[in-house]
Amino acid sequence: MNLPDTAATPAGADRTFQVDLRGLVDLLSHHLYSSPRVYLRELLQNAVDALTARHGLEPDAPADAFGIRLYADGSVVRVEDDGVGLTEADVHTFLATIGRSSKRAEGIAEQRGDFIGQFGIGLLSCFLVADEIHVLSRSARTPDARAVEWRGRGDGSYTVRTLPASARPRPGTTVTLTPRADADEWTRPARVHALARHFGSLLRHPVTFDDGTGGAGASVNPEPAPWARTHPTPGARSRALAAYGEEVFGFTPLDTIELDLPAVGLKGIACVLPEAVPAGRRHGHRVHVKGMLLSEQAEEILPEWAFFVRCVVDAESLRPTASRESLYEDDTLAAVREALAERLRAWIARAAASDPDLLGRFLQAHHLAVKSLAVHDDEILRMLLPWLPFETTDGHATLDEFARTHRTVLVTSSVEEFRQVAAIASAAGLGVVNGGYTYDRELVHRLPEIRPEVSVADLDPATLTAHLDPVDRETELAAMAYLALARDALAVFDCDVALRTFQPASAPALLVDSREARHERTRSQLAREQEGGLWGDILGALRQEAPRAQLILNQLNPLVRAAVAIDEPELARTSAEALYGQAAMLSRRPLRPAESSLINRSFLDLLAHALRKDS
Repeated sequence: MNLPDTAATPAGADRTFQVDLRGLVDLLSHHLYSSPRVYLRELLQNAVDALTARHGLEPDAPADAFGIRLYADGSVVRVEDDGVGLTEADVHTFLATIGRSSKRAEGIAEQRGDFIGQFGIGLLSCFLVADEIHVLSRSARTPDARAVEWRGRGDGSYTVRTLPASARPRPGTTVTLTPRADADEWTRPARVHALARHFGSLLRHPVTFDDGTGGAGASVNPEPAPWARTHPTPGARSRALAAYGEEVFGFTPLDTIELDLPAVGLKGIACVLPEAVPAGRRHGHRVHVKGMLLSEQAEEILPEWAFFVRCVVDAESLRPTASRESLYEDDTLAAVREALAERLRAWIARAAASDPDLLGRFLQAHHLAVKSLAVHDDEILRMLLPWLPFETTDGHATLDEFARTHRTVLVTSSVEEFRQVAAIASAAGLGVVNGGYTYDRELVHRLPEIRPEVSVADLDPATLTAHLDPVDRETELAAMAYLALARDALAVFDCDVALRTFQPASAPALLVDSREARHERTRSQLAREQEGGLWGDILGALRQEAPRAQLILNQLNPLVRAAVAIDEPELARTSAEALYGQAAMLSRRPLRPAESSLINRSFLDLLAHALRKDS
């Protein structure tokens, strides 16, 4: 920004800023606009707003009476419209004042909500690809208005001339750019046509493109939006909407959901993704405002849980930000987001009530999204909880199927706890659901709200061990010496050892140990190591009686029966360590360094013993 010359300015007099236009354009290109390509969108937007104002002056004119014509032959880019045009006073007032919008002019300020642009800096985006902007305009407000020419240059200078009406016989505006050599990427005829299609395919005014080869101008928007077209049957309409979704997003939708919010003039479709997506991953949605593409990555139009759809919408009342590349977060957008969420809920409800095949395919792909919704939405919970798949001791099953055979449903708090107990709980006839995945434990606990005859409880070690059969007194006495050696060998892991009988007999041992118990033991160990220091005092104050892990040996397993009969102390200790290591690995929880070392050592010791025995 250049400072004005103050030598001739009286003290206390008002001064005006001198704008460094090149610096401002650099600011726009690096911080406001995502790409130089937006110059064409801004020119189209200005033309559409001019046509809207023209229809305000001539409300009885046919909808297609006024249009927009694009021309690009490699040497110039030209955008011509039949809009309201500018007078000489308008040119001096609006084109010569950075940031001021002609839409604030008296007589159309009350129509401001009908215009796409609201900020009055769009024309500056043309300096991203050109050093000079030429504007020729004639106002439609005065029948005998003369034409006005404005030339603006990148150094901030401009000229204005009044020309005879013959210079532009009809009202409207023509903007001509002479592209810079380094802007060829954005101003080639094919690229200009592609950008026009990209931004303006849903515009309500006719837009044509001419590449200067002498052929007839190609229509940029030959058809209205797909949801605005008429179709002979509902099936034909569904197929047409699905085909449009596939054209826009590149996948065949599992289904399409029509979106219609008359209060904000929003119409469009939501395309249900045919495959699962990672939880929490939000897709961008294509948002048009009054037909003009605003953004392809508008995440804010839907709530976070709706990551199983991608939307194309066109709205009348949503506010764009200054860059016109995203939506302004306000009460209207919040209301639209909630209303669209309700449309998605209604679609799920219809599928649950009348199309079980569609519902099954949807849940197979997107059960996690529905689970996240059911946690907070009682209606979806009642409709779909019985149909949602869970990992159980009976395999993957719905809660409805699982509750038919298990009136008492036990649920684990982590995946590793489920894996520890699944085989043994199943053999014992216990019905256990893996509650370690996102939302699952909370949802299973809400099952009695839907099925009052079913009870749900958390699975703890005491519940499981209560279902394991004790060995007879004689067998337990015979194993006392081995169990004592095993307890001593595993004391470093705060692990007790017991002998029981349980199915399947192929499982030699079960390690019962919860994550909370391991955390408590770790905290107690740190308190002992830090005794006397600040952290030791803090951890000591939190100390509780640390629950011990339990290695339960299976007397039905031949290997265990052989182990408890070992009369060689060192070999007995090594076998106990090996059984602990194998049970720890089967639990699939992360192994501590000491456990990994124990597994390696016990394996090598047993191998050495076997080799000595053979020799």
